[in-house]
Amino acid sequence: MRWSGQEISVEQTDALPGLAKLNNLVRSVRTPEFAGVTFHEVLAKSALNKVPGGGGALPFGWTINPYRGCSHACVYCLTPDTLILMADGRHKPLGEVKPGDTVMGTRKDGAYRRYVPSAVMAAWATRKRAFRITLSEGTEIVASGDHRFLTERGWKYVTGRMSGNERRPYLTPNNSLLGFGLAGQCQPMRSESVEYRRGYLTGMIRGDGMLIAKDYVRNGGAINRVCYFRLALADAEALDRSREYLQLEGIGTTTRPFAVGAGRRPMNAIHCNRQKAFNDIRQLINWPDAPGDEWRRGFLAGIFDAEGSCSQGVLRISNKAEDILVQISESLGWFGIPHTRESSRPNGVTAVRVTGGLAVRSRFFHLVGPAITRKLGLAGAAVKSTADLRVSTIEDLGVELDMVDITTETGDFVANGVISHNCFARPTHRYLELNMGTDFDHEIIVKVNVAEVLRKEVARPSWGRHPVALGTNTDPYQRAEGRYALMPGIIGALADSGTPFSILTKGSLMRRDLDLIADAATRVPVDLALSIAVYDEELQKSVEPGTPSTKARLETVRAVREHGLECSVFMMPILPFLTDSREHLDAALAAAKAAGASSVLYTALHLRPGVKEWFMLWLEREHPELVEKYRAMYGTQAYAPVDYRKWLAARMKPLIFKHGLLRGEEDPVTGGVRSVALNAMRDGDGNRVRFGAAASTDAPGAPARVAPEERLTLF
Repeated sequence: MRWSGQEISVEQTDALPGLAKLNNLVRSVRTPEFAGVTFHEVLAKSALNKVPGGGGALPFGWTINPYRGCSHACVYCLTPDTLILMADGRHKPLGEVKPGDTVMGTRKDGAYRRYVPSAVMAAWATRKRAFRITLSEGTEIVASGDHRFLTERGWKYVTGRMSGNERRPYLTPNNSLLGFGLAGQCQPMRSESVEYRRGYLTGMIRGDGMLIAKDYVRNGGAINRVCYFRLALADAEALDRSREYLQLEGIGTTTRPFAVGAGRRPMNAIHCNRQKAFNDIRQLINWPDAPGDEWRRGFLAGIFDAEGSCSQGVLRISNKAEDILVQISESLGWFGIPHTRESSRPNGVTAVRVTGGLAVRSRFFHLVGPAITRKLGLAGAAVKSTADLRVSTIEDLGVELDMVDITTETGDFVANGVISHNCFARPTHRYLELNMGTDFDHEIIVKVNVAEVLRKEVARPSWGRHPVALGTNTDPYQRAEGRYALMPGIIGALADSGTPFSILTKGSLMRRDLDLIADAATRVPVDLALSIAVYDEELQKSVEPGTPSTKARLETVRAVREHGLECSVFMMPILPFLTDSREHLDAALAAAKAAGASSVLYTALHLRPGVKEWFMLWLEREHPELVEKYRAMYGTQAYAPVDYRKWLAARMKPLIFKHGLLRGEEDPVTGGVRSVALNAMRDGDGNRVRFGAAASTDAPGAPARVAPEERLTLF
């Protein structure tokens, strides 16, 4: 596909104000191959970046970053037809939910979790193996095995195991999901069918309209008939819908302000006084002999907009006319909506009350589609329900289906009436004022001319052929490299100029260029490393969503070795209580050795400000049992406590020796291994890494003191 056909004009990037800093922006491009990703192509003025402290504390003084941001994909969870509860109380298919929309999320408020509006910050799509979860009251939802739902016992995956590599909390029969369910949901919320429109007008006009026909005797004895229709409402949404539906029936109306008493809300009214229009309206609102589904749905929407209320979670529709009350009850019963008829008030008004709590109320709103938004509000309500939301069955459908996920402000959303997690997002490339981590994945800056600029820079007489590191900010072999292929030109320019270089990546795409890298290694020193931190498949998918699998990266290590090149493996970071068991570390080192790794470098998790908040949010969802332990370790500091790092070094040192993966020199304090060639870089997503524990002056219990560039982060 030609990218010129996918071009978006530069003027359309106003939604990203930070891009104004890129005065060299050429164009912004989208393509179906990278759903939800925008590539902002820029002309770089320079390719080489000077590293503060480089050449002294660090083994390299320069870096090259062809990309800003990382196009590694994310985790996707639900099918596009899943119904998402929007902030206005309506439902919308997940596939139609876009960034900038506001859905209903939840947030803890004292003893309760409550529904709150939540902005949608990003949305993605892919294909995943599908599972159908059926609840006892009939709600069904199709999701991937990696999706999580909120249960009475915390967040749980759709699938998992009690032990082994897939060990994680997962749904089992009789787990109860939180929410209200959406059993028997129908698809469109508002129908435009003729029968629906006529049912709506019947409910609205019988409920709140006025039809007057009077005969007047003129002078001389002639009889003059006056016909008049008026519908006055305070809610513009219902008045606009009524006007539109009448117009579609060929009945034109006039809108004018409607006088009301002091203290009342301002109202408008639609009018007509033509006899034909009057007769047409009367004919239109006659009770049908055999009302069908669409007419009944429209009638319930119209009568609710006219005479309905929803106060403190109780939905009522009131009227005096017996024929209207009977039609309300019959139509509710037609759809299986439980209800009861209350005693008449002294003024003769009787209410039909919908029973069954929030689950039935939500189903009613979705089924009939009333116009007035203020009556649908759910914000502030507690997350509680009488619906039976126990998991009945979890069925592997045996096929891959299109899946979608969204990132929201609250970290969750309501899908088919149950509370669902959303995709975990990393912090952003803040220099460009991009948002909440999702832009880091989906707003990618591409230096399309980086190879040409680099070739000019390294050809200068002043260039000292200093070591250059790739992968110190963002992964040079991220998914976007498959489209732009910038690395071959970079490698060629460095090798041709006699400049030594190193590459650190999480991407298996490096295998594409191994012939070129091997040729470069005959002319200049080349150092390669794969970042492979997690060897538990499910944990790897969760903590590094969308990156190549551990298996794929180990195969890349094997391919590097087959080309006669050395290849280090960076086990960074090691996650306390998750990847630091002797069994996990032993198996990880054995796997690295079997793939041909030359050495293994490691360090414990570092959580700098900004990352810590997001990691703790992830931990609360994925491993709530560890939250307090992590707070104790990282509550007031970014680094793991010195005692922990010493303990980890004592565990790692004999294992590294056992597997023959020692390289470089040992840290004199903690025993952590520091590589001579590469003792400080960043991981493949552009995050600073520190190899071993380099803080020889740490006192027990104090935060480590390290060089500014020697920091490890998770993301």
